[in-house]
Amino acid sequence: MPSLLRFLAVVALICAFIYGGLYALAHFVQPKPREISVTIPPDKFFKNR
Repeated sequence: MPSLLRFLAVVALICAFIYGGLYALAHFVQPKPREISVTIPPDKFFKNR
């Protein structure tokens, strides 16, 4: 039983690190807004019959 508890503790620590990293990325990193322009060929607008 102690090995099961040790395993669960390690899994819980790994999950806590992942959750902490995602929290840090979501709250402390601000993306830089930029404009994106994509040209679409006219044949993509019409169905082939």
